[in-house]
Amino acid sequence: MIDILYEDGEALVINKPAGLPIDPPRRGGPSLQDHLDSLKLGFMRLPTPVHRLDTDTSGCLLLARNPKALKRFNKAFEERLVTKVYCGLVGNAPKEAEGRIELALSKISSEARGWRMIPAKKGKKSVTDWSLRTTQNGVALIEFRPETGRTHQIRVHAASGLGQPLMGDPVYGNRKSAPRTMLHAESLIVEREGKTPITATAPMPQDFLAMGFSGPIADSSVAEPPSDG
Repeated sequence: MIDILYEDGEALVINKPAGLPIDPPRRGGPSLQDHLDSLKLGFMRLPTPVHRLDTDTSGCLLLARNPKALKRFNKAFEERLVTKVYCGLVGNAPKEAEGRIELALSKISSEARGWRMIPAKKGKKSVTDWSLRTTQNGVALIEFRPETGRTHQIRVHAASGLGQPLMGDPVYGNRKSAPRTMLHAESLIVEREGKTPITATAPMPQDFLAMGFSGPIADSSVAEPPSDG
């Protein structure tokens, strides 16, 4: 079962489990696609993911329940009317308590390492604000607030901006430092003209809790959905 953090007539926000890809893997195996039928919740249409979370990343994922809503939400992301907060674990606390990372990012690929994002002058602008929340046994919990939404943005910003890659990151850090890339999409707010904003918070995942970190408890915001018509 996939936990639902927010529901109304045009939107769902789910708590995507770590390790579950959004699209079916080429090699086969489970994905979010396998759960979409159970997430119709009485509607005739399958809900559609509006944005992306990496396979390892847990937490808030917005789904649109009809094509009109999908178009509206896509526009909200394009116009930066969406506020996202992520939590990530790094092996050492940064010297500063907070800061802003601005990097131009570009995609490269090699036969040895596959594709990845790197800082490059000719890349696309990416901006993330960050702050140190707390530390436990030498591990730091960092709050990331991305202003842009580039591929692997937070992962690259942690490694190249903070100088501390996310624990367990197999591309930009050391995959052996944690069972997965330790990144969690903690909260999501989507502004809607003429309607109350979509707001959701995902509880801290068990692997973060096991390392001594806690966070806000999710507030369930469930409204009565109208008929799918």
